[in-house]
Amino acid sequence: MPIIESEYKPPFWAKKSFVSTVFSGLARQVKGVEQSRERIDLPDGDFLDLDWSLSTAKSRKVIILLHGLEGNAQRPYITGSAKLFNDNGIDACAVNFRGCSGESNRLYRSYHSGATEDLEAVVTHILSKNQYEDIYIKGISLGANMALKYAGERNDVPTELKGIVAVSTPCDLRGSCGELLSLKNKHYAIRFLDHLKKKLKPKLNQFPDRLTINDYNAIRSLIDFDHIYTARAHGFTDAYDYYAKASCLQFLPNIKISSLIINALNDSFLSAECYPVKEAKHNAKLYLEMPKYGGHVGFVDKGNIYYNERRALEFVNK
Repeated sequence: MPIIESEYKPPFWAKKSFVSTVFSGLARQVKGVEQSRERIDLPDGDFLDLDWSLSTAKSRKVIILLHGLEGNAQRPYITGSAKLFNDNGIDACAVNFRGCSGESNRLYRSYHSGATEDLEAVVTHILSKNQYEDIYIKGISLGANMALKYAGERNDVPTELKGIVAVSTPCDLRGSCGELLSLKNKHYAIRFLDHLKKKLKPKLNQFPDRLTINDYNAIRSLIDFDHIYTARAHGFTDAYDYYAKASCLQFLPNIKISSLIINALNDSFLSAECYPVKEAKHNAKLYLEMPKYGGHVGFVDKGNIYYNERRALEFVNK
């Protein structure tokens, strides 16, 4: 599809990437979302916690919400979407990836950008309820990559799945990691790594045959984390093998359901390869919108409803 010309115009104070990104991650608050938790068991013996919020009227539509790296279903970028969709007659199922719901997961493995088997388990579970005619997925950052990979890597996407919205999508994981490791993003990288290592530390005692203290102490950067933990725990040769196989970019040409990617041009987390212009132009189902502003998940807009949230609702209802 032709590239979509964005109409996003942020308030003047939110034009800088750093300001919009940090404000949205640390200062934004969303109230009025009532979530109820459901735990589902996975085929490998692990579990996922799903946080549901429902519209006031019985709905035949549901949106699955996928968070980003070290996020959860209570982050404002998730609850903001849930509230808007609930207010417009659509149920929301916010997924907490393995180990992200406030309780450690059972296995040595955890979640990663390409773990579409977990998303498939959620979709299958929702379909088993037999109460929704239309299913949509909205992913943020890591969750956006996962959603697009899920849609493009298979030929048997359920007929109930009608659309995907991907926001601040690291379509090329190696390129995105390179950006995160750059000096301009040092403060973000330190924060992510700190969270990841704190969550990994209990596995030293749980799985001493899989993770040694020397391994743990050798993790000094995000790429170290992916070399030493992500790759080994999830069956990849190394971090580069993980990035190559888990990136959604290679799967975009095969997407057969309407999918919208919203990636801000001033998103400091994204490399040039994360703006799939060629892929969008050659796939009638793939829409690419590249607002000038927005940072990383920082599409500040009026009434505490973010631009990407409005666009997601518009896309679902069109």
